[in-house]
Amino acid sequence: MSLEGESTEEADPLDPFRQFVSLERDVLVLSVAMFAFSLGFQMTSRYMGEYLYALGASGLVVGLFGSFGNVISAVYPYPGGAISDRIGSRYALTAFGLCSTVGFGIWLVAPTLADVSVGPTSLAVVAVFLGLVLAQAWKSFGLGATFAIVKQAVPPSRLAAGFASTETFRRTAFLVGPLLAAALFYPFGSSDGGIVTAFQLILVVAVAFGALGTLVQHWLYDPAGDDIGSAFEGVTQLLADLRALPAELRPLLVADTLVRFANGMVYVFFVIVVTRFLEVGLSLSLPVIGAVDLSPQSYFGVLLGIEMLVALVTMIPVARAAERVGLKPVVAIGFAVYAIFPILLINAPPDAAVLAVLFAFSGLRFAGLPAHKALIVGPAERGAGGRVTGAYYLLRNLIVIPSAALGGLLWDGVPNPLTGAELFAGDPIVAFTVATAIGLFGTGYFLLFGEEFEAYQ
Repeated sequence: MSLEGESTEEADPLDPFRQFVSLERDVLVLSVAMFAFSLGFQMTSRYMGEYLYALGASGLVVGLFGSFGNVISAVYPYPGGAISDRIGSRYALTAFGLCSTVGFGIWLVAPTLADVSVGPTSLAVVAVFLGLVLAQAWKSFGLGATFAIVKQAVPPSRLAAGFASTETFRRTAFLVGPLLAAALFYPFGSSDGGIVTAFQLILVVAVAFGALGTLVQHWLYDPAGDDIGSAFEGVTQLLADLRALPAELRPLLVADTLVRFANGMVYVFFVIVVTRFLEVGLSLSLPVIGAVDLSPQSYFGVLLGIEMLVALVTMIPVARAAERVGLKPVVAIGFAVYAIFPILLINAPPDAAVLAVLFAFSGLRFAGLPAHKALIVGPAERGAGGRVTGAYYLLRNLIVIPSAALGGLLWDGVPNPLTGAELFAGDPIVAFTVATAIGLFGTGYFLLFGEEFEAYQ
């Protein structure tokens, strides 16, 4: 499948928009699917901590939810990549899309189970955990497939630009989704009941877009260009793929794991910091409309929109800059932003303008993602891009699994199992400070030991 119509010699990051307007089928299919699922997942995933709080969950449970998501992120990519290499992207992505749509539906009906107790929590909270098993399928199972599509579509020296093309569509949904969520939160205020109702409306939209993306990619995707690899041979092949990871990836993998562990400690709590720790909304007067008062939940959606707008504006020029200066400096800048943002956020004053600046700064971390993906998949052989990507993410995400639970313990406190007294009284500032320290260590490691991909030297 070509991302550029008839030619695969160049990967102009603006070309997908031109081809989308001309309705060329291959570009239309990939871009619609990416937009649909990215919209649904971005509208929902960034608010899951708030949704769980509104359903009665504690900070520790929110952290455990983040770690459960890390388990899925670790387990899914390798088999997803192996499946896509074996059967092709069309059937793999269709199955993954259907699973994600069903997962959104489970989240939608979860509040109806709130009155059923399950130990110290409710069946509604359990349903949210179970829904994640399906909801994350397209994002994590399909990771190898989407990497492999770009790998087979562009030459090695243009991989960063090729990933910028697909990331531009994906991040456009990341811009639209939070703004739509902010609008849906607006009429319902900050009560737990209002938050649940607003989020259910958001999930209705996510289900609709998930169904659309699944149908479009199944019926319109042209699998003729897919690279079909050999059959998956089980654990033996998995171990062989892990041992055979290109040498260039090893320093990147160590640094990336440290940075992602740090981010994983606090990522699920970003919404809680804005809505319940700082409690920052936005009041302003607009021409014609008049006074507008955004609740912290609505304003968080606006902040995410600002973050994605910066990502979209910077992603293309940064991808082009990577072709001149190499991938390593660009990836290092992204790592640094990942590392610094948590400590800046938790120590920010409760001021709407300050948070807007901070989330704009956070958007710079996405500018390095095309270069990061190119550095991962670039050394892979044709027909094995899905497995290399899956093996890389398997190792990284296995280690990152406990990060959110650790963040939840530092946030909520650590009880003594014998006496019930607190061994450590939770402190959000401590949780976010520890995360930044780990992230900065990972960034420094990459600057010292990270290697460049030959096509960019």
